Amino acid sequence: MNLLDTLDIASLISGYHTHRFSPSEVIEIIFQRIATRGTDGIWTYVQPKQTVLARVSELEQLPVNVRTRLPLWGIPFSVKDCIDVAGLPTTCACPGFTYIADYTNPVVTTLINAGAILIGKTNLDQFATGLVGIRTGFDIPRNPFGSDYIPGGSSSGAAVSVSTGLVSFAVGTDTGGSGRVPASFNNIVGLKPTRGLLSTAHIVDACRTLDCVSIFALNVEDAWKIAQIAKGFDPQNSFSRHEANPPANLESYHSGQAFRFGVPLSEHQEFFGNKDIEGLFLEAIQTLIDMGGTCIPINYTPFMEANDLLFRGPWIAERYASVGAFIEANQQAVLPITRDIILSAKQLTAADVFKGLYHLADLKKTISPVWQQIDVLVVPTTGTIYRIAEVENNPLELNANLGYYTNFVNLLDLSALAIPNGFQHNGIPAGITLIAPPFSEQHLVDLGAVFHRHRTVKSDAVSSIQ
Repeated sequence: MNLLDTLDIASLISGYHTHRFSPSEVIEIIFQRIATRGTDGIWTYVQPKQTVLARVSELEQLPVNVRTRLPLWGIPFSVKDCIDVAGLPTTCACPGFTYIADYTNPVVTTLINAGAILIGKTNLDQFATGLVGIRTGFDIPRNPFGSDYIPGGSSSGAAVSVSTGLVSFAVGTDTGGSGRVPASFNNIVGLKPTRGLLSTAHIVDACRTLDCVSIFALNVEDAWKIAQIAKGFDPQNSFSRHEANPPANLESYHSGQAFRFGVPLSEHQEFFGNKDIEGLFLEAIQTLIDMGGTCIPINYTPFMEANDLLFRGPWIAERYASVGAFIEANQQAVLPITRDIILSAKQLTAADVFKGLYHLADLKKTISPVWQQIDVLVVPTTGTIYRIAEVENNPLELNANLGYYTNFVNLLDLSALAIPNGFQHNGIPAGITLIAPPFSEQHLVDLGAVFHRHRTVKSDAVSSIQ
């Protein structure tokens, strides 16, 4: 008998409340699933089962009145392995880089203090450099919907751990799309909050000025619940920010409410020959119109220019600032593609960095009026997906293609929510991303939750017909 059809938070809380199962039974099932899957590339480190069960025992022995004050009591989760957890190894998917962390990232600490159960640390594109999910010094995580397809990165293991029913949610990171692309390829939700809303202390930086902690979950409500628990100003983190109020029209959304959503002009929409994702995006636009939205095509050119700054501009130097010294001293320990990307920063000058900053400031000024015309920008999370072999044969170009709709978001200081948007004919999921000004998460999750329900109902109806 399978006690757990789903690990979404509401289902677990309901099961605990009605005594259908206990946290210890949930953990037993999770470890059975992990053992059955074997070496599958999801994990870089799984906590010993007895360690996890000891934690569960502590939680189960708490008085009921204490349990009810812990919003994540008994909820299992995973952490991307560029995020520190004290006493556990941090590898960044580079075994030669491994160290035992002395501190725990504040987001992870807050979630554990709320009653969540850490299962382990998950695989990633090495040093969080990539959107493909297969640039790792460990086994490659496999896309659960097609093992020859990439799982998406850099937070590949985190997303797959949620999609395959091993945890209820995962903590990842997002610099240029790493919290959104894997969500799309694994049919789950990826919330990339405003920069600084969740503390990035005790993380191996990709680009310290841009990095965000992101949340993967099975539905929008769970992602938002985790973010609300985890957010908060961190006085010890130089890049933490106090939460600000969004524009009045972006405070919330209710079903049927009128809203304005922008999409790239048709000549700026890029699907790299993938007709399935193009068709699904058109369906998503119609769904949003049916929900009360007005579709407004916008000039996507300045967003594309911002995209190019992340990997083709001076921000690559920030990756060198983080791990360049290690790579210089240990070049054979790093994957050639990762090494070459990060060491390419040595060709940049300080003047190049300032020129990039000036260009970004100009782009922000150009884009600013767009937010007076629309409430939210809607894009495909990616225009296509690739097989592992395709990426291995053409790693730079295909990785860049995956960032066509993602790389600009943190550079422009925006918030984003990636949501499932149905399936291609090959059975691989697709997604859309809702993007808005900083601190607009409430509006995005309200809108996204309604969209997700609409698309799920439609998918179920199509499945029943087929």
